[in-house]
Amino acid sequence: MSQATLPFSRARHGLAPWARIAGLTVCALLTLGPVVWTVSTSLRTPAEAFDLPPQLIPSDPSTEAYRGVFGQIDVWLLALNSTLVTGLIAVGQMITAGLAGYAFARLEFRFKKPLFALVLATMMVPLQVTIVPVFLVLKSMSLTDTLLGLIIPAFPTAFGTFLMRQYFLGMPKDLGEAAMLDGAGPWRTFRSVYAPLAAPGLAIVGVLAFNYHWNEFFRPLILETSGQNYTLPLGLVSLQGNLGTGSVSVVLAGVVLSMIPAVAVFVVGQRPLREGITSAGVNR
Repeated sequence: MSQATLPFSRARHGLAPWARIAGLTVCALLTLGPVVWTVSTSLRTPAEAFDLPPQLIPSDPSTEAYRGVFGQIDVWLLALNSTLVTGLIAVGQMITAGLAGYAFARLEFRFKKPLFALVLATMMVPLQVTIVPVFLVLKSMSLTDTLLGLIIPAFPTAFGTFLMRQYFLGMPKDLGEAAMLDGAGPWRTFRSVYAPLAAPGLAIVGVLAFNYHWNEFFRPLILETSGQNYTLPLGLVSLQGNLGTGSVSVVLAGVVLSMIPAVAVFVVGQRPLREGITSAGVNR
C-alpha cells in the first residue's frame, strides 16, 4: 500500500464505527420514538393531548388517564384472560415444536420430506384464509366464545417446527446413537438427551409465541363475543368510545399497561434468546 493511500484507509476505518453508531442511533430513535410519545401522552390530561405545538414532556404529568382505564374496563379480568391464553399457547407451542422438530430432524419415516414441505407451506397461508374453516370446526365442537377456542388451534406452529428442526440438526448425532446403544428408545432419547440441550431453542419459541399472541387481535375478535372472554387487545378497543370519541390519553394509557407484561417477558427471556441464537450458530 502506498503512502498516499494510508490516510484515506485510516480515515475509512476510523469513521466506520461512528457511522455504525449513528445508524444504530437513528434506528433506535425510530423504534423508541412512538413508545416514548405514547407514554408521554398517557401522562397528560385529555385537554392537553391535542396541544399545539406538541410537547414531548408533559407540563403537568397526571395519572388521570390510568384511573380512567380502570374505571372503563375490567383490566384485571382482561389481563387474566390474556395471560392464561398466551401462557398456555406458549407452552403448547414449545411442546409441539420440540416434538415435531425432533421428528423431522432425527427420525426416519415415510413421506418425511413432503410432510415437512407441507408444514412450511402453511406459513404462506394468511390467517384470514383459514379463520372461517377454523370457526366452523370450533362451532361444531362448541368451543366458540371460549378461551379454549383461542388456545387449542394455536398449538401447532410451522415456524417453531422449522426453528427446532434446524436446532436439532445442529446437535451431534453421536449423543443420540450413544443413548440408543444403551437401550434408550426414540422418546427416551428425546426426553433425556436432546430436549435438555434444546432448552434455549424452546425458550425462543416460547418468548416469540407469548409476544405475538399477547398482542393478537384478529382471532379473538372473530371467535369471542362475550365480554368475560375478551382478551386485553379487545378490551382496549372499547376505550375508543362510540365513533372514536374517547379520550386519546385514556386509550394510550391502556396501551402502556398492555405493553408491560410483553416487555417484562422479553427482558426476562433476553438471555435464553441470546444463548439460543449463539449456540445455534456455534452448532452449525
